[in-house]
Amino acid sequence: MTLLLVVAGGLIGAPLRYLTDLLVQARHDSVFPWGTFTVNVIGSFVLGLVLGAASSWAVPASVVAFVGTGICGALTTFSTFGFETVRLLEEGSILAAAANAVGSLAAGLVAGTVGWVIVTALV
Repeated sequence: MTLLLVVAGGLIGAPLRYLTDLLVQARHDSVFPWGTFTVNVIGSFVLGLVLGAASSWAVPASVVAFVGTGICGALTTFSTFGFETVRLLEEGSILAAAANAVGSLAAGLVAGTVGWVIVTALV
């Protein structure tokens, strides 16, 4: 059953990732990968919410599997983040590559923490 929940979540998260990336990148004329940055921050925030709820409100493991592993797992992407950072370096955009690496890590950690804090503060 858990596997089916993860697959179902992935069926939602993967198209969300693709469409969000297209929408965000279409609005930015820059070498910086704003689409990937956006999905990773959103996914980190949602995962923080889900895991905070799971720890504070006894949310079932099935919800964590569906939303956390399925949707957030397919929405976020470490491989594309890594590829885009290397691509920026190869193109000589060293500042953008550094901003992507440091900014993505920092924003993801902050977003996840904010999600966790919001949910756990409601207890």
